[in-house]
Amino acid sequence: MDPLKRLGEIRTAFEKDLAACGDPARLEDIRTAYLGRKGGLTEVLRSIAGLSPQEKAEVGKQANILKNDFTAKLQELAVKLESSHAPKNKSVLDITLPGISRRSGTSHPLTKTLARINEIFVSLGFNIAEGDEIETEFYNFEALNIPLDHPSRDAFDTFYIEGKYLLRSHTSNVQIHIMQSQKPPVQAIMPGRVYRPDAVDASHSFMFHQVEGLMVGKGIRFSDLKGTLLLFCKSMFGDDIKLRFRPHFFPFTEPSAEVDISCIICKGKGCRVCKGNGWLEIMGSGMVNPKVFEAVGYDPAAYTGYAFGMGVERIAMLLYGIDDIRLFYENDVRFLKQFV
Repeated sequence: MDPLKRLGEIRTAFEKDLAACGDPARLEDIRTAYLGRKGGLTEVLRSIAGLSPQEKAEVGKQANILKNDFTAKLQELAVKLESSHAPKNKSVLDITLPGISRRSGTSHPLTKTLARINEIFVSLGFNIAEGDEIETEFYNFEALNIPLDHPSRDAFDTFYIEGKYLLRSHTSNVQIHIMQSQKPPVQAIMPGRVYRPDAVDASHSFMFHQVEGLMVGKGIRFSDLKGTLLLFCKSMFGDDIKLRFRPHFFPFTEPSAEVDISCIICKGKGCRVCKGNGWLEIMGSGMVNPKVFEAVGYDPAAYTGYAFGMGVERIAMLLYGIDDIRLFYENDVRFLKQFV
């Protein structure tokens, strides 16, 4: 028989058998029948030994084309049959593989501390007020009784941006905005970031967080300030905490006082943290200076008030026993994961 005619018959038979195949085992029989050592294509190739060189080339070429076509179609059908005969309840998820654990996030220790401070003062009736970090000299200095030639201005020096704009060095600027926009009574706290050109070390940073408080009304006394801060400290550090006021100077309050608490580490006995004296400084405070009232349009003869301010980092360092402020800003996971 003509080899080329025989190849045509083999193609027709192969396609018929392939179309009728619905089982992977039958597919292997078809592969053997057409491509095996005794298959139809192999027999044709063996029969061309007596042909002329031109006929050998043409039959060999057509046989190889047919072989490649059969192989591709067999592989394609094998994939389809494997998919259709797979167990219906077979899962693509291999539950024997180990799982991938994902680290859970948590709030930063400064965020936790600030949230606790806000919570305590809100429970005492204070509102939370926020303001701009970019300010003018009036709100950051002059309205707070810190004129340009005042010696205390060096302690509150900050970064200037352009002209008389600057980064606020305390959140006292929010106090001025509040008093300018509303009449007494006023009762609010002002949390936020502040900036000072301090050399960075274990206890100083050019940026830190602060919470200030202000209460203005008729008949507000220093004893009201002391009672408020005592309640705050007991809520923050525990009922056994003690409070101490030391005379100090702030241009925006008069009289002024530094506020100390008994050391939460040694309970006032003296240790390395409190430098042996049993007390820890946590904030500044005082009665609002009448000159501040005059700057915002309040009548100092009719109203009195108190103000206080604390560093959030300072409170957090005491609460968590942290001895280096830089740890808060380095984003070291080894440090942060302790507060999960």
